[in-house]
Amino acid sequence: MDAVTRDAITVFDLASFGGDYAQLGVALGRAARDRGFFCVTNHGIDAALIAHVFEQSARFFSQDSADKSTLSIKHTGNNRGYVALGEERLDALSPGDVKEAFNIGWDLAADHREVLAGKPFRGVNVWPSAGSFPDFRSTMLAYFDACHQLGTQLHRALAHDLGVAENFFDDKLDQPLATLRLLHYPPRPDRFEPGQIGAGEHTDYGNITLLATDDAGGLEVRTRDGQWMSPPGIPGALICNIGDCLMRWTNDVYVSTPHRVVNPVGRERYSVAFFLDPNPDAVVECLPSCMGADKPAKYSVTTGAAYLKERLDATYSHRENA
Repeated sequence: MDAVTRDAITVFDLASFGGDYAQLGVALGRAARDRGFFCVTNHGIDAALIAHVFEQSARFFSQDSADKSTLSIKHTGNNRGYVALGEERLDALSPGDVKEAFNIGWDLAADHREVLAGKPFRGVNVWPSAGSFPDFRSTMLAYFDACHQLGTQLHRALAHDLGVAENFFDDKLDQPLATLRLLHYPPRPDRFEPGQIGAGEHTDYGNITLLATDDAGGLEVRTRDGQWMSPPGIPGALICNIGDCLMRWTNDVYVSTPHRVVNPVGRERYSVAFFLDPNPDAVVECLPSCMGADKPAKYSVTTGAAYLKERLDATYSHRENA
């Protein structure tokens, strides 16, 4: 099994594990405890699909602001749609982030029972005009499905490390509150407001994040001793990190890692993040293997939807008016 450490973040060749989730779990568990970030290569997601996602993303963000704003998250609700420059603030103590985004969730029809029932975060996706973007929807949903499958496989491996059944997470992630997020960071301006950057320091909310990025750089990860470092740039690799929801499930056996994005100088930055959050009704509580008489559960029991709402309420000032 191949695992190479580059810049203190381990790179795993998933194909070298041959589908052995137990061995992969040992390796991923070590990385989850240590840095909270790792990279995966030979992950099974087609390179041509990833390239097409980036092409479609760049075309979408190149539109006029007025066109993009017709799909604004302010109006669409359920954490879907377009997020304009400065509209999101990941670091509550800093100005708005210098980035724009487009969110795609679990794809549900308008007459789906959970949509009709008004369940939190269970809405329909919004899409740019099929006339102008004929391949956008099919490309994004294909990539969403590929990331969902990979994320589920990584959870099967982590289940071994956490001492639960390999399929423990399967029925908690089969209709997830996952978000596929297209991101665009404009070049660094001559002058930022004090404390302002592309994406403020934060930890991710869900279980695990799968990030594809271009070669512009800008992602910075805070090490356990408080230093900032950049993950290695490996063509075709996905950068993965543990999120806060999985940290709760594991009682801080796995700890999410703060990170941020600094806008590159002289060029744009594009990335595509897949945030795998559990099903809305999935009960998130301390795993028995992660607690004991000398290590009681640190967090109260919650659900996937309740926890996501708690985190997003702090990120979007407009959510209370949605």
